[in-house]
Amino acid sequence: MCNFQKNLSQENKHLYLAILLMILYVSPLFILGENAHIRVHDNLDSNIAWYKVLKDSGQLFGGINSTLPQIINGLPRNAFGTEFSGIQWLHNLFPSMLAYSISQTITRVFAFIGMYLLLKNHFVREKEAYPIRVWVSVAFALTPFWPSGMLSTLGMPLALWAFLNIREGKHTWKEWLTLILLPFYSSFVLGFFFFLFFMGLLWLRDFLVKRKSNWRFFSSILLMVLIYLLIEYRLVYSLVFPDAPTSRNEFVSSKLGFWHTIRLVFKNYFLGHTHVLTLHTLVIVPLSFLVLWMMKNKKREWLEKRYLYLFMFNIVLSVWYAFWFYKGWEPLKERVSLLNTFNFARFHFLRPLIIYLMFAVGSYLLWRLGKNWRRFIKICLILQLIVLFAANDEIVYRVAGKPSVKQFYATSQFHEIEKYIGKPQSSYRVASIGLHPAIAQYNGFYTLDTYNNFYPLSYKHEFRKIISKELDKSPTLKEYFDEWGGRCYLYVAQLGKRYEYKKDSKVKIYHLQINTDVFKKMGGQYIFSAVPILNAAENGLVFKKVFEQRDSAWRIYLYQVK
Repeated sequence: MCNFQKNLSQENKHLYLAILLMILYVSPLFILGENAHIRVHDNLDSNIAWYKVLKDSGQLFGGINSTLPQIINGLPRNAFGTEFSGIQWLHNLFPSMLAYSISQTITRVFAFIGMYLLLKNHFVREKEAYPIRVWVSVAFALTPFWPSGMLSTLGMPLALWAFLNIREGKHTWKEWLTLILLPFYSSFVLGFFFFLFFMGLLWLRDFLVKRKSNWRFFSSILLMVLIYLLIEYRLVYSLVFPDAPTSRNEFVSSKLGFWHTIRLVFKNYFLGHTHVLTLHTLVIVPLSFLVLWMMKNKKREWLEKRYLYLFMFNIVLSVWYAFWFYKGWEPLKERVSLLNTFNFARFHFLRPLIIYLMFAVGSYLLWRLGKNWRRFIKICLILQLIVLFAANDEIVYRVAGKPSVKQFYATSQFHEIEKYIGKPQSSYRVASIGLHPAIAQYNGFYTLDTYNNFYPLSYKHEFRKIISKELDKSPTLKEYFDEWGGRCYLYVAQLGKRYEYKKDSKVKIYHLQINTDVFKKMGGQYIFSAVPILNAAENGLVFKKVFEQRDSAWRIYLYQVK
């Protein structure tokens, strides 16, 4: 009894320390505010601007067929997702950076709680192994997840805890409430579709192999699916009642040869993916193979078997991810449009859950071998936490020379441009060269260019006429736009796929060739360029003024169409 109380007391101390470390991790966001450095890719260049555009439009609850005129002369409201998403509400209630900071905190707190409960109830139950429970949970919570995904991946341990409790008949109202609320702070298509698919397979296995119908477990899965379908009613409507073709209809994703695909398997396995980074390469991967080696001549009990299942599943997910892009799929994808418009490669979004479960179970298997192994595991836990703290956004993006949030959106500078133009922003259209159109959108400008998950295919074809000569100069850009097109940008062959030319850049555009007649026909009057265009006159452009401010990352050259 004394040992139990001692372990409980020690575990509580570790929990308090864990909370302090998580507060320390997110503190730069609250202390620095807009001077903080955060992810640009699929974050500042898109989602954060989308939330603000939607907020300013007053179309949060816009109808199924409503549009937002600020983007591409009428971007469908459905492109911005459901109004029943928690992150949408945060950005509607608070300024962008505060909403972002709160969202980061919510996600990491519930990621920790979920993994801790899952390990304590189902995988690492021994009282003395509390360091593994606590610190693997902290490590999981500090992974650099894709911000707008919210709990789409980091909420999976909490959901799995609830489902396993219900499956074992040990549930209370807490598990059911968890399954009801999680869909409001996560995404079906960016995580939980794939998770629930495997929950369905687990139920089917119980039904076929163990002869257990367990309808309560089945109903819990069905409940969560139905809640997601209700929340994502816009997505459901677009699938059941498809309208005009979208840019996704021209996606060509399966282009890799066999050996390129094999390389991608190993890259994904060892390095991970930008949207579900786990930073497992330096510590967790070597540890996982060490555990496998130590198990080779041992009797496999339930925990060893679970570890092997996790180990193999982790490999399978990387293989699936890579082979989704193998060119052998393309004939089938051409016949079944859903295989192009929905990214089934995202089964690999399960990997953060699998990798950190494997880390915990593998650590526990070595922990049980004795005192020296326990010291070794403690060192591994500390090293993984050091890796994760070193990958804090404030460190990574500051060292990489990325602009802060304030420097990126440059609101004061763009307000100066707005005043200089001197007309209502809704009365003209703009496009950007050498910087993301999300910056202009965030500052209230109406843009012909955009970065969105989908938009009308007819608009993509019309916009292409503006940049067709530049695409012809660059096979890479041509393939990128024609076979994807999510970034509907004013591409310039000389600049390539680079969109962030800061004010210290020495680059100049010498031979721009764009169709300004089409640009003007679509309502375009101004171009914001991050670099000077030396042959502007040849393109029917008149240079107006340079805008530069200390708190901005950009030097903006303003051009007007004749």
